[in-house]
Amino acid sequence: MPVDSRPVPAVRRARSLRAPASPWILMYHSVAEFTGPVEDPYGITVTPAALRSQLSWLRSRGLRGVSVGELLRSRAAGRAGGLVGLTFDDGYGDYLTDALPLLRRHGFTSTLFVLPGRLGADNAWDVLGPRKTLLSAEDIREVTAAGQEIGSHGLLHRDLTAASDDVLRQELHGSRELLQELTGTLPPGFCYPYGYLDARVADAVRAAGYRYACAISPGPLAGPHALPRTHISQADGPLRLHVKRTRHRFRQITRGVISA
Repeated sequence: MPVDSRPVPAVRRARSLRAPASPWILMYHSVAEFTGPVEDPYGITVTPAALRSQLSWLRSRGLRGVSVGELLRSRAAGRAGGLVGLTFDDGYGDYLTDALPLLRRHGFTSTLFVLPGRLGADNAWDVLGPRKTLLSAEDIREVTAAGQEIGSHGLLHRDLTAASDDVLRQELHGSRELLQELTGTLPPGFCYPYGYLDARVADAVRAAGYRYACAISPGPLAGPHALPRTHISQADGPLRLHVKRTRHRFRQITRGVISA
């Protein structure tokens, strides 16, 4: 059979070089009552009422929230239609009391990224406060028993791009081993503290054995070990959620793939 020596059209060739499409993954932190910016200076808190409304919006659009691990497995099997990744960073105690009941009511799962070096402590890295209590070891076991996925957020919420190689190894391997002791399972995913990463850190996460890692806006590093996420805030009602979903879908279309 003769070889087709015709040149590949430039558009098709450019499309083949594009990064693969990323799934839609939502990023939450704390779920608690608060009265204003003084109590939430970093914009990381949503009230239970807001979360309830946001989860209901997903369901009304035929979408189901799942852990990142389930989302990626479903994508690999070609069954990810209608799935959205739900993540909660830092492991705040209010996940157990305020987020988990709403997730279970909607039939959703999520990935909770925790800090095994700060069990039962607080968010001391947020210098503006207020202090929020983190989950204890027993709390994390309860979350695991409820069918939620536990991932690592490192040990102490450090900027890993500024860490030495030894500290980086401790944060990645040490947190992974502690979580295995806590839950009986190696955590499949990692989440970069502050969303900060570079090629060295991403390579170290991959080498540490994590199957995926979540970032925020990783730019050219985007991929299985630098998954972009959409920040969800208290202000995100139906219109803003629609805009954020549309923006995500547009980015996937420009990569040649349409996803949820």
